[in-house]
Amino acid sequence: MTVFASLEWLDDVADARRAAGLRRTLHPRTPAPGIVDLASNDYLGLVRHPEVLAAATAALRRWGGGATGSRLVTGTTSEHELLERELAEFTGAESGLVFASGYAANLGAVTALADRDTLIVSDAGCHASLVDACRLARARVQIAPHADVDFVRTALATRIERRALVLTDSVFSADGDLAPLQQLHAACRAHDALLLVDEAHGVGVRGEGGRGLVHEAGLAGEPDVVVTATLSKSLASQGGVVLADARVRAHLIDAARTFIFDTGLAPAAVGAARGALRVLRDEPHRARAVLERAADLARITGVATPTSAVVSVVLGDPQVAFDAAQACRSRGVHVGCFRPPSVPEGTSRLRLTARANLDADELAHIDDVLTDVLSGARA
Repeated sequence: MTVFASLEWLDDVADARRAAGLRRTLHPRTPAPGIVDLASNDYLGLVRHPEVLAAATAALRRWGGGATGSRLVTGTTSEHELLERELAEFTGAESGLVFASGYAANLGAVTALADRDTLIVSDAGCHASLVDACRLARARVQIAPHADVDFVRTALATRIERRALVLTDSVFSADGDLAPLQQLHAACRAHDALLLVDEAHGVGVRGEGGRGLVHEAGLAGEPDVVVTATLSKSLASQGGVVLADARVRAHLIDAARTFIFDTGLAPAAVGAARGALRVLRDEPHRARAVLERAADLARITGVATPTSAVVSVVLGDPQVAFDAAQACRSRGVHVGCFRPPSVPEGTSRLRLTARANLDADELAHIDDVLTDVLSGARA
């Protein structure tokens, strides 16, 4: 193999990652059953639901395999607009705008709503998409310690910029804890700032019938609250959405680069998300069931009862966490493994995600495997 000096540094980086237990590899899954899935974000257990598959298939047959262009050219169908209205109505927002991914929704919203005369205050635990959005925005950025409302309040009160944007997840993806949304909103309202909340892990799990933590906090439809969400978790599809005041939607259509220059979300994905939303509306108990199953997983693993679908089992050392995850997989239980930079140094962990449709036999198998694996990992 030809060796290029310009790429030799990649070998050094790979060796360092391997030595630190941080090398990552891909493990294609198969469609066959036989493994209990605690690693995916299919919280409501809808990814193979007949109504979801039927809705995706119908959209595929009607509109074809792809969106054919950007949303502003040929990539908007009546299916897209129906999904936007349905999501807005479900979550209590005035309007919605669908993007090709949740990542793109966050990048587009933040970079369109912030400029050089804006201060961004972002929680230290925000998802990578919001971190990257801060890097791309032309705004000054202050990173708030996790869930530190006093820091946010002080930053807003002392800013020199005309505008301010506060960023937070509603449910933080690594630990599964909840943001203090009411307190953050009060700080934003007092200092004329927008609050942007990423509900990726909130919709379908928190709030009445899974309407999200923003709805649960009584903030749905507030004009100074912008909600972003993904369609790839509880809604069993893929894509993203921004739910906000109609003026925000109009501005994003004009200014959000990830909306303007990206191909629209594939119609089949739009159809699947609409099908999943219909199931959730008809079966609101699924949201409660997710939290009940999360409590079961917490009991099995010996951690505190979570407030979301995420059950985090901190093991510390990245290699220990990786080996534990592999041991679980070899025995038919697939769990997530979070290592730096996804989590801080010294907090590598197994990340288990609850599904509403976990049954008693699966829970018994999980109990057997996790009890055994964790006893060795924690020794």
